[in-house]
Amino acid sequence: MSEYNEKSEGTGVIGWVDARLPILSFIKNHLTHYYTPKNFNFWYFFGSLAFLILFLQIFTGIFLAMHYKPDAKLAFDSVEFIMRDVNLGWLIRYMHSTGASAFFIVVYLHMFRALMYGSFKKPRELIWLFGVFIYVALMAEAFMGYLLPWGQMSYWGAQVIINLFTTIPFVGPEIGIWIRGDFAISDPTLTRFYALHIVAVPMVILLLVILHLSALHTVGSNNPDGVEIKKNKDENGVPLDGIPFHPYYTVKDFVGIGVFLFLFAITVFYVPEMGGYFLEHANFIPANPLVTPDHIAPVWYFTPFYSILRAIPDPAYGALAMALSIVVLFFLPWIDSNPIKSIRYRSTLFKINLFVFVTGFLILGYLGVKSPTPLYNALALRFSEMYFIFFAFLYFYSYARASTYTFIYSGILIFLIAIYDILRINSDNYIMVLTGLALVCLFVLFMTLAPLYSNLNVEKEVPDRITG
Repeated sequence: MSEYNEKSEGTGVIGWVDARLPILSFIKNHLTHYYTPKNFNFWYFFGSLAFLILFLQIFTGIFLAMHYKPDAKLAFDSVEFIMRDVNLGWLIRYMHSTGASAFFIVVYLHMFRALMYGSFKKPRELIWLFGVFIYVALMAEAFMGYLLPWGQMSYWGAQVIINLFTTIPFVGPEIGIWIRGDFAISDPTLTRFYALHIVAVPMVILLLVILHLSALHTVGSNNPDGVEIKKNKDENGVPLDGIPFHPYYTVKDFVGIGVFLFLFAITVFYVPEMGGYFLEHANFIPANPLVTPDHIAPVWYFTPFYSILRAIPDPAYGALAMALSIVVLFFLPWIDSNPIKSIRYRSTLFKINLFVFVTGFLILGYLGVKSPTPLYNALALRFSEMYFIFFAFLYFYSYARASTYTFIYSGILIFLIAIYDILRINSDNYIMVLTGLALVCLFVLFMTLAPLYSNLNVEKEVPDRITG
């Protein structure tokens, strides 16, 4: 850190402030003199968009908190008061509810970009870990905010989620009471969720965002080619393949922000409910503990994990599978240890694996909003298996494997997939079970044996520089 001395003090107000608080140095380090790769593309918009939506949510949340009543008898009516009687209250509420869905859309696309270009790999492991922590904190924030309107789906959706914690062996019931603050969802639950939603969790998210950006600017940004621009510098220490973030990318970010705000405004003004996906129809009915909705489902951004939960009939094992589906994300930098970062130079099998994963995740999200049927439950189980198989293949393709290891690995995967089906098969479901099992096993055999009998696992040579 630089020390203050009278000779270093510049002229004017800016100089006086900078001598005591190095704002200009901060701007240089993180904006005007922060060198970024020349080859950023469309996928790099979503980081800045996530930052924008975060402040949009904080801004609208402050105004909503001014009129909201965290009381079980008054909560629903206070939301109606905001919508009907507060000047532009309907706009603020719709901006906040739409912003929540937009936040998760942007975050999911941001994470997808990281998967494509290997932004979680060395030396960016901490960036990824902070990002996953932000994602978990966002889910907690969204879940707590989901209860606040005190509508039917808010109440019963929260009931389902909180009941998951009661499946924890030995201490589950006590944890459920601790979260609710009572033996059932009631006024204490609403009060504590309100406090956590508007104060505690946002502070955690802001801290994690600062750590995320600090880690990013320490090691530098990744790029679509996966080339480290800091390895090639001129005599002044400037990366040969880098350009200042400002003005080159700030201008582009403003373009991306403009397009986003246009789409955001269309949604807010014309389709804020988005057919019941952003705002469920049942949530326009006051919460009634005595009347259960025909179909209880969380908001769309939770539904992939909700499908994993429902795919296993046993609540304890379903909750465990759902928890593991999130925990496994933290270990991704060490699961995929392939030194090649970018999808541009990864093998065809990697691309197939990523495509199947993304498709399966979207299907799980769709199944989560539908009423459970035998067919939907069967599909949810198979795509839940495909979710975890994605990480198994990332590990398998992290480096070259001997043929003996390949056969053993594929055998273990098939055994682990089949053992559950063998235990649950009966005369009524054997056709559906065996069909689904056969399809998954054929996919596993293809993905594991293809490197031995084809060139689908051949990777391209990564260039030393972005610009030759």
